[in-house]
Amino acid sequence: MDPNDTIIFYDGVCGLCNRLTQFLLKRDSHDRFRFASLQSPFAIEVLRRHGKDPQELNTIYVVLDHGKPTERLLRKARAVLFILVQLGGVWRCARLLGFLPTSFLDLGYDLVARSRYKLFGKLESCRMPSAREREKFIDV
Repeated sequence: MDPNDTIIFYDGVCGLCNRLTQFLLKRDSHDRFRFASLQSPFAIEVLRRHGKDPQELNTIYVVLDHGKPTERLLRKARAVLFILVQLGGVWRCARLLGFLPTSFLDLGYDLVARSRYKLFGKLESCRMPSAREREKFIDV
């Protein structure tokens, strides 16, 4: 894995998170993103290293500079904004929201996260990527 890859930790049984992952897989034309479910041993190890609770499944994380001394995590709304800006194109407009306070952005994020299973469903297990997608997933 290239340390410059952006690693996205998502709830592997969340319908919304799985749809977001599919959305990103289709649009990641620069091959920047790698994925791991929050339930994976890899995600648990990285989150613990950063003092985060691996049992907190209502948060999306982005890992930057994995394995380097500069490794850091973005979470919730800041992670989503970062992902959208990295996609490029029209999604770069998300950068305009960057001036808003993180606490305000996370309020909106938390509102969706609290009802995501009800609105988008909960899967029995993490989705298995296709053979073509497998190289993009760290925990497979």
